[in-house]
Amino acid sequence: MASLKGRIQSRLETLGKSARRASIDGGLNPDAIRNVLRDRSLSPRWNTLEGIARGLDWRVEALLGLPSSRTTKEDGKSDYSLAPIVGHHSSMVTVDRASHEFRRGRPINIRDSSGTSLLAVPSEMATDKAINWLVEMGISDPAVAITHHRARTLKVRLYTDQIVLIPFKFWRSAEIAKTIADPTADLSNPLRGPYEAIRSAASEASIAAVQLAKIARLLPSAILVECSQEVEQSFKDEGGYTILDSEIMSYEMDTAAALKQINSARVPLENAENTRILSFRSPDGGREHLAIVIGDPPIGLPVLARIHSECFTGDLIGSLKCDCGQQLRGAVSQISQEGAGILLYLRQEGRGIGLTNKLRAYALQDQGFDTVEANERLGFESDERIFLPAVRILKQLGYQTVRLMTNNPDKVEGLQSSGIDVVERVPHAFPSNDHNAFYLSVKKEKSGHLL
Repeated sequence: MASLKGRIQSRLETLGKSARRASIDGGLNPDAIRNVLRDRSLSPRWNTLEGIARGLDWRVEALLGLPSSRTTKEDGKSDYSLAPIVGHHSSMVTVDRASHEFRRGRPINIRDSSGTSLLAVPSEMATDKAINWLVEMGISDPAVAITHHRARTLKVRLYTDQIVLIPFKFWRSAEIAKTIADPTADLSNPLRGPYEAIRSAASEASIAAVQLAKIARLLPSAILVECSQEVEQSFKDEGGYTILDSEIMSYEMDTAAALKQINSARVPLENAENTRILSFRSPDGGREHLAIVIGDPPIGLPVLARIHSECFTGDLIGSLKCDCGQQLRGAVSQISQEGAGILLYLRQEGRGIGLTNKLRAYALQDQGFDTVEANERLGFESDERIFLPAVRILKQLGYQTVRLMTNNPDKVEGLQSSGIDVVERVPHAFPSNDHNAFYLSVKKEKSGHLL
């Protein structure tokens, strides 16, 4: 049987120039075919395949090389056995793909249970061309969506739950939309605004657009516009991504709950030679969390455990702005000295906001804001992490009770609320330096750390 790539090439040759709308030169998303032809997309999602088929004036079963006969499900829709050809696309994979499209600045269609359908682009990646396209596609003017934290910074009234929508008339260009989302230039633009907010309730799709930006590790802001069913269908036909708000909002919990061990290897460490590292991955294909198992901690007894969130600057290059490197190496040494335990290394850089946003927060700290204020000015919570990945890993390894090495009461509560019994909090503090003393005092005073 010919491959998907081969069938597309054959069909393009048959149609010739009449296929330009769906080929490399045409359409909102010309990459839909280009990626298949260049072996970059081995298993396009169903909506993309439908769009390619329509663009080629073809039935989707012909595109996939399926027989023309098909079964019909109870809901009247055609049912094909597509798994061997297009793979299994769970909602987690769909969100992961959508987040990567967002990181590229490409539009995403988000639908919610009320029937609202939005086209959205991330604010920090917006261009005037993209905004003009949104204006053309929408049934109303676009708006910039920001979180309540960012709105408070800009002195915008909070009329709506969770997010605030700033109407088009207050920005009208990509440059201004970006400054609404990005606080790093706030002090150099003190006379911006004032901005007003839309008073009508924000749709669930709008809230999900901001959450998708967070998942993509972008600034938590999106430019969005409501679109008609006809525009939505056209967007799908051209290979655009469509996703449900519920898939976005449950993504982090879903991926954490689905973590599975991939492999294990012995890795002798300095001060802990009897060490194994186990990697865990969720079905969306995201970055692996790690369990660093030192010694042979017995099952059935409380295990000495440390939950450590990834910190490139502190763990790897020795930043003095935090105490993360000290905590990481100190935990390895302490567990080794006690004989056995587990260090969970979670991919939650910058308390869950990502490395680039953490560097933005550092720039704000240089302007005089503390670590909590910096995160909130960016539009984030002071801590965006969830601790379900740690719970999932501990339970897979057979541990239900822990002696937790932490100064953070939220970690204790996070584990206990998900079924891990914390029988003891083991203090894990280290001396400050001239660069992180204020940072540590803020963690104590504002975040409740026990230092």
